[in-house]
Amino acid sequence: MKKIILSTALFVGFQMISFSQCDTIANLCVKHITNNYISDGQQYRAMLLNAEETAEFHTTMFAETIYRFAACSGLKDGNLIFRVLDKERNVLFTNKDYRNAPYWDFKSKSTIDVIIEAQLDPDRNPGSGCAVLLIGFKQK
Repeated sequence: MKKIILSTALFVGFQMISFSQCDTIANLCVKHITNNYISDGQQYRAMLLNAEETAEFHTTMFAETIYRFAACSGLKDGNLIFRVLDKERNVLFTNKDYRNAPYWDFKSKSTIDVIIEAQLDPDRNPGSGCAVLLIGFKQK
């Protein structure tokens, strides 16, 4: 019985540290959603235990709206690789082609459902970490 309680206590403790880490990263990442963008009100989060794991987030981009995706992990920019894919999983964008830029602006001519994948960069952050994705849309 003590082993179960200890295991549960360790798991709860790990979760509290993970949420705290994600809160810190989200607070750092929000600087990329500047005043001319309105947040969608969500903080997409995933705990990645290593660079082989991939977090997956789903959203809809509406026609003719400019979006900013900000993706962060760790205390400095550039630790997270993110990709934007269509429903057929065709890559529409990857920040890996832009030195892991922490944010990117998008505009679609038509409404489209997209998948955003995020992975830790094994060359910059080989350990575990919280991946945070923030989405804003440009005010008209």
